Amino acid sequence: MITIYKNKKDIPQNMEYIELNDVYFNQKTASILDERAEKIIEEIDGSMRVGKYKIRSRFDDIIIDIDKLSAGCKTALNVLYNPDKIFCLKECGNNALEVVYSLEQGNVYSDYALIPFDMEAVNIKTASEEKIISDYEELKEWWGNEE
Repeated sequence: MITIYKNKKDIPQNMEYIELNDVYFNQKTASILDERAEKIIEEIDGSMRVGKYKIRSRFDDIIIDIDKLSAGCKTALNVLYNPDKIFCLKECGNNALEVVYSLEQGNVYSDYALIPFDMEAVNIKTASEEKIISDYEELKEWWGNEE
């Protein structure tokens, strides 16, 4: 399950925080993709991976570079392939959020609530608390509480 941080001050010093998911994906994650990426690319962007750095776009069925994936898809792939880093959720649409929330591990940050309606259990972390939440309303309330 993913771990969510809502305050930058709670991010552990030994973990790297990535705000620019697009840039990080293009420079780092794109080169380490394997077959696990194919389902995510299809689910979020409706595209098909056809080569190491190529996808078949759902628009006009043309072949384009993988750097043309949506920021939400890149975020989900960053979280999947880099579980030791924390990625900003702000560029994710609901379809990407659903994928991120379903990952077995990973770390994300947002200072405001970004929750898919069909959420699974997540781990939340602050300086004073760490617990598992599996209810939409409870997670929304946690995000709304000031600390």
